[in-house]
Amino acid sequence: MNATTARTTALQRKADLLRSLRLCTAEGIMAMPIVTMSLPVNVFMTALVAKAFVLPKTTIGLISALPFMGNFLQIFVSSLLARWKPVKVITVGAAALHLLSWSSLGALLPWIPKNDPTAAGHWLTAWFITTSCFGAIAGVSWNAWIQDWVPDRIRGKYFGRRNATLQISTLTFLLVAGWSLAHWDYAIPVFQAIIVAAVGMRIFSLRWQWISPTRPRRHTATPRLPFADQLKVVLGSRSLLVFIAFGAVWSFAANCFGPFYHVFMFDQLGLSSFEVGLLAMLAQLTGALSLPAWGHLLDRYGNKSVMTVSLILWQAQNFLWYFVVPENRGMLYAMWIWGGATGAGFVLGQFTLLLRLIPLEAKNLAIGVNLAATSLVAAIAPITGGAVLTWALARWSDALAVHHVCFLLQPLLALLGCTLLLRVQEPRASSLTMVFGAMRNIRTLSGVFGLSFLVNYVFYRPQKSEVRALVSPKKSSANTNRDTNARISK
Repeated sequence: MNATTARTTALQRKADLLRSLRLCTAEGIMAMPIVTMSLPVNVFMTALVAKAFVLPKTTIGLISALPFMGNFLQIFVSSLLARWKPVKVITVGAAALHLLSWSSLGALLPWIPKNDPTAAGHWLTAWFITTSCFGAIAGVSWNAWIQDWVPDRIRGKYFGRRNATLQISTLTFLLVAGWSLAHWDYAIPVFQAIIVAAVGMRIFSLRWQWISPTRPRRHTATPRLPFADQLKVVLGSRSLLVFIAFGAVWSFAANCFGPFYHVFMFDQLGLSSFEVGLLAMLAQLTGALSLPAWGHLLDRYGNKSVMTVSLILWQAQNFLWYFVVPENRGMLYAMWIWGGATGAGFVLGQFTLLLRLIPLEAKNLAIGVNLAATSLVAAIAPITGGAVLTWALARWSDALAVHHVCFLLQPLLALLGCTLLLRVQEPRASSLTMVFGAMRNIRTLSGVFGLSFLVNYVFYRPQKSEVRALVSPKKSSANTNRDTNARISK
């Protein structure tokens, strides 16, 4: 009787796991439009603030900073919520509030004064900080929930397939939203229709999350050091502190004028939202296709060396922004294709290197310090960039020249930051299987670079048993970690 009961229980657990995995993929497909729209820079948000309401540069910079501020504020909230309710409840609850905030925007859009940019900016700023906080909490808790029930042995295979499926949803949204906004000349009802469609899909996503019969795996308790001892460990990790300093420099470089590249393409180059969406789609596609090759290079030659090469190749083409004018804007397609393919290696290396630097005895504190530092810098940067652009455009009449000069900052500062990156001592990889929340800013930044497929990644290293299952025993040991760098989630 006991053996029969145990067998029945095991079969039920397997059936529940299979159903949960299917629902996880389905809800991801339905969630992608609203998740993509929530990035600080994307076709929808850029068209809203630059075409529908034509907000000042300072306001656009402030709005672009708010998702990073949400990443920072969630550090203090998520841990408290985790003690109050199960992580699944927090995930669905925060996502539901995020959904309600988007529903409110759709209802209020006609009431936001188009002829008063200052008032419109106040409305959209208040709304975006609210939705950014809910989105950040939902994103971090979702990763914790996934870690709680998806077995280590199948994460690589499952999330690889899931990501391939989610790409279809993301690419379709970018093209349909961009074409719709351009075709109907950025009319408010079109924005509302896109929001209604995204909200409707997200409702199904949340329902499938809630009914998913997930079963938490058993975890072994690990001893925790006192906070003072953890702080000593973090402060004593010199390479981690240097890496955080590099991350802060990179966050400022990428975010200072990063949100205004899209505005520049709209206002100065005359591109439509469909064309901007197509550029983002090409960067996303080439980035996703190049990831396996970058993963192999990272495993073979080390993270900081490959990251440096990737960053140089990526940022070198950003100097071409100095020469982009309406007459030669076709060169943007080659630039975004190149940027997507080369930038993916740097972004992937950021995680794998962080994974090696985090001290296991102070894991949570190290992740929190890294996220807090980079979030604050990333939040300050676009506000600074917006203020500089506003000041410069008020004094010089040549808007193209002003943007060209400002766009030199990112590649120059990013390449100078390589001197910090090369000082990092890269130790042997740690045994962490997933660092949820550690890459919140990378996901948020993906909208700036057109690498929005990264918003779906669950970065983790598979267990050795999984690697052995994926690699033939006859292959050399140099190839055994080929596909172990990253896997995908929301």
